Amino acid sequence: MRAYLSVSCKEGIVEFAKKLEGLKWEIVATGNTAKTLIEAGVKVINSSEITGFEELLGGRVKSLHPDIFASILAKEGERENLNYPAFDLVAVDLYHIENYLGKNIDIETLQENIDIGGVALLRAGAKNYQNVIVISDPKDYDIDIENISIEKRSELALKAFQKTASYDAIVYDVLSANLKDEKLRDFEHLTLEKEGELRYGENPHQAAGLYKNTGEEFIDYEVLNGKALSYNNILDTTAAINIVSDFFDVCACAIIKHTNPCGVALAPTMEEAWDKALDCDPLSAFGGIVAFSKPINEEIAKKLTAMFLEVIVAPDFSDEAIKLFKTKKNLRVIKLNTPLEVIKNTQGKEYHYTPFGVLVQEKDTKELDPKDFKVVTKQKPTQEQVEDMIFAFKVARHVKSNAIVIAKDLRTLGICGGQTSRVGALEVALQRVCDSPKDAIVASDGFLPAIDNVEVAVQNRIAGIIQPGGSIKDADVIAAADKYGLSMITTGIRHFKH
Repeated sequence: MRAYLSVSCKEGIVEFAKKLEGLKWEIVATGNTAKTLIEAGVKVINSSEITGFEELLGGRVKSLHPDIFASILAKEGERENLNYPAFDLVAVDLYHIENYLGKNIDIETLQENIDIGGVALLRAGAKNYQNVIVISDPKDYDIDIENISIEKRSELALKAFQKTASYDAIVYDVLSANLKDEKLRDFEHLTLEKEGELRYGENPHQAAGLYKNTGEEFIDYEVLNGKALSYNNILDTTAAINIVSDFFDVCACAIIKHTNPCGVALAPTMEEAWDKALDCDPLSAFGGIVAFSKPINEEIAKKLTAMFLEVIVAPDFSDEAIKLFKTKKNLRVIKLNTPLEVIKNTQGKEYHYTPFGVLVQEKDTKELDPKDFKVVTKQKPTQEQVEDMIFAFKVARHVKSNAIVIAKDLRTLGICGGQTSRVGALEVALQRVCDSPKDAIVASDGFLPAIDNVEVAVQNRIAGIIQPGGSIKDADVIAAADKYGLSMITTGIRHFKH
């Protein structure tokens, strides 16, 4: 029995080769793989002894040879006519070009790290899986080679084809990012690898799983307590993290229900931020998902465990807080190891599958710059109102359209999203304000299409409005605001979220 080994990462390869050697296998290896094995005392035949030439072009050509590939591709009945005995196993670990994702690297370095021979070896072994065991992942070094079934062989072959397919997609992603300056490329590759199955999807009758695109980076996190995350937990937690990452440099708290915020607040301390966020809509907060921008201590944990919550996520937790959370066996507690600032600044795309095709767009990360917005009314907002307007407009970006956010003192008082009319959204948001909205501000994700929004705001003693502007009735809306003494800011930025 003969094996062909050619690996980029040497971790585990010595132990695997010694395992093969103990089973009386003959081992052929390339370049540095052969050197590593020989230094470890493994008997190895260098592939150059088969090909008749040393590695060419600094190692770029070493396995691309008819005798190597014939010995891998030969079927039963063809193996006795080979120049070199057939291989029964091929193990390849490709150059890790995915390490260059999201980095600006010189093209020569990228080109040198594009695997050619390794991809060909894997495809050849996988094509002939009935006769060749193909290993594309070091995690499979522990397979039972002596008792391998045809089902396991086919499973490994499919894994190898998946590896080469995703590898080519990653090469495209890395090169296109460095060769072409474009927001949307001509081709989008989604190579999804299953991380695990979920109990069900949005509803119990829907099967679901968590997959990761091999061409993208995802957050690093730990589940410190509770059951495994469900499909809905992941969606809601994502929404919560997206909000607090917008306020990563201050104490921020966001409470989420069905991907919509039902309370968001900033404060000097995390405990105060929680109190203010909860006060916005304590009824909706029941069974919600809560995210914090800073570590959580025991005092906050006492308040959180006093009510029913599904998920709590934060950059860190004190030991005392963890002990309290562990008294709630079903409460999911997530520690974010990826900094919120990194999450906020990570660019990406969103994909929506429709009967028409796949919609692809950039994520909405457009920031509101105070230098760019316009005060369009005679009444000028105070500095505190401007801060509330910027805060509320950021929150509105995370609320389903039509979105209305009422805020004061850097906390939300009322939030409404997903309505079919903007004035209807405003009326519902006002109904959710527990205290008087006097001198509060209103943020709208889209322009105000008519003066009725201004009139409803005035009737409820709102002091100011921030909205994108751009309606054909802007002049009428601004005139109405002037008539009633409201301040208004237009941003020129719309934040629709369907």
